[in-house]
Amino acid sequence: MQHIVAVNSNCYHGYSVEDAIEGIRKAGFHYIELTATKGWTEHVFPTMSFSRLWRIKEMLKRAGLTPIAMSGHCNLMDTGRLGDFTDNIRLAGFFGCEYIVSSIGEAHLKDNAVASNNQVTENIRSLLPYLEENGLKLVLEVHGEHGSGRILKTITDQVDSELVAINYDTANAIFYGNVNLAEDLDSCVDSIGYMHIKDKAGGRQEWNFPALGKGYVDFPMVFEKLDKAGNACPLSIEIEFTKNGPANLEEVNRAVLDSADYLNNLGFQL
Repeated sequence: MQHIVAVNSNCYHGYSVEDAIEGIRKAGFHYIELTATKGWTEHVFPTMSFSRLWRIKEMLKRAGLTPIAMSGHCNLMDTGRLGDFTDNIRLAGFFGCEYIVSSIGEAHLKDNAVASNNQVTENIRSLLPYLEENGLKLVLEVHGEHGSGRILKTITDQVDSELVAINYDTANAIFYGNVNLAEDLDSCVDSIGYMHIKDKAGGRQEWNFPALGKGYVDFPMVFEKLDKAGNACPLSIEIEFTKNGPANLEEVNRAVLDSADYLNNLGFQL
């Protein structure tokens, strides 16, 4: 089964969006997930000038890269952050994305509010008109306290909208959820609408997310389960290296290219 394969611009955390676009293009990809994560990677952001955002859009077009998704993490438990997330929805719409990604809590900022699943469900439902208006699907990332597909499925089932699904992050499920990956995928595969394919190396809670094929995530198993379920969700490569980060831009470009080679060897078309 063919999947759209994108590269998350967050692989280029600490580098410019121009660096990300050029590296992803050179590696042979045709899709990109733009990152608009406050306090972490702001390759695009609602507070940028219109002219800057338009130049980025034109740059993507010249590079032959389609922005399939935007990583726009906000704390969806915090009603005070819903306005920020609405801005991110509109920004994703501006770029023509089909998906917007968020964790339930903050991705890289401190949570200023926590809420029950019932409140989270209501907060997400309040976003549905904005998602529909901008032609987007919200995919909730396996992350933090919501570190398994099984947990997130309880929320997506409760929201009960075709506009809300799971973004399954293969490494986060290990790092945060301490799951058996095969069993966790079985519990939620029909609710997965998008997937971060991220490898894991080192100890379970060691920050070590290398190029695809350099860790121990069983990607052939992951892809087989998607195929058996008839799930052709987009796949987005995310590489976060170690806590020290990459040594230089060349190391990032090499990791993206290595990931392309890994997927090509598995028969994927980029």
